[in-house]
Amino acid sequence: MNRRVLVAGGGIGGLACALSLGRAGVPVTVLEQAESFGEVGAGVQLGPNAVRVLSQWGLTDALQSCAAFPDALRVRDAGGGGLLGQLRLGPVALARYGQPYATVHRADLHAMLLGAVRARTPAELVLGARLQGMAPSASGVSVALEDGQALMGDALVGCDGVWSRVRAALLGDAPAAPTGHLAYRGLVPTRDLPPALRTPVVTAWLGPRLHVVHYPVRRGEAFNVVVVVQAAMREAALGPVDPRGWYHEAGHAELRALLGAAHADLLGMIEAVPQWSLWALHDRAPMAGPGEHASGRVALLGDAAHPMRPYLAQGAAMALEDAWTLGKLVDRHQHPIDWPGVFERYAALRWRRNARVQAQSRRNGSVFHATGLVRWGRNSAMALLRERLLDNPWLYGGPPKPEPQP
Repeated sequence: MNRRVLVAGGGIGGLACALSLGRAGVPVTVLEQAESFGEVGAGVQLGPNAVRVLSQWGLTDALQSCAAFPDALRVRDAGGGGLLGQLRLGPVALARYGQPYATVHRADLHAMLLGAVRARTPAELVLGARLQGMAPSASGVSVALEDGQALMGDALVGCDGVWSRVRAALLGDAPAAPTGHLAYRGLVPTRDLPPALRTPVVTAWLGPRLHVVHYPVRRGEAFNVVVVVQAAMREAALGPVDPRGWYHEAGHAELRALLGAAHADLLGMIEAVPQWSLWALHDRAPMAGPGEHASGRVALLGDAAHPMRPYLAQGAAMALEDAWTLGKLVDRHQHPIDWPGVFERYAALRWRRNARVQAQSRRNGSVFHATGLVRWGRNSAMALLRERLLDNPWLYGGPPKPEPQP
């Protein structure tokens, strides 16, 4: 190996990529545009597929120390409060899939990956490194930074999120599109909740043109709360939201007005959150082919390749799966590594699964926010099919293992 692999982005996807490649013996340089490592946002749901990846990286104990492991996923009606459906998690998920279902604060997951990268890999971590452009060639990839530095690597992996500069340079396509949905996010200490709301479960409240999800994080010491509404509901009264920024002035009165005549338990959870942030959600159409994942010596990972709506709770999981797959494809005995070949196999293995998750996430959003007859049909289907409608064996049994090279 003549040079390092360059990884653009030091978020969850970038650190997962650095860890996976580092475990395979590949030197990596992570280029993070911020001046310090950290994560914005709040909670992340990790299905058994994502927990399986972390386990194979030797992070089971680290996850146990910071995550919560809910007993169930419950779906309730936002207005009347009735139980629409339930999926058992906890020991049932462990028995069914060999791994549990976890919920974790995003900053804790990021810190866990950062610690593993620093302790277990030859990675170099560079802060304040904002990518300006890149130029791939037959022998490597040249990267220019905004401060005038130029770096050369054997390959480049774009892990720089929904507004990826690597993707823009590689594919030249349009930016991610607004979904028409807004997400209010908050975190509340469990001790500040009424006793009835401290149950260690993932709860999804479904209402017309909106839904709310809350679940425990930090070993159950806090609850992450997310309220997703259609943008038109808010914009009619308060105006548009900065599409690329966090809005920090959302208040309880605003949310109560949007939720309308919601159930008392739901309103109690909303009232308990001390501070809200607001984010406009963006995504892309489901991937149409492997060319959206990689070309030559440049690959895309996580949101840079397949930004998705949060209605299947798989955004972080797919980034972890991408990274795990990439590491599995590296032949540590091959010198130099054939990066175009590795990336070609990676793209072929990942794009269909990521496209399916993107498509299912979009469908779930329509179902969650349904009105009229569609809402009635949704509720009837949940009552009839029960856990079969909420479980996803094709998803939770992953990630698919790469076949050995002939």
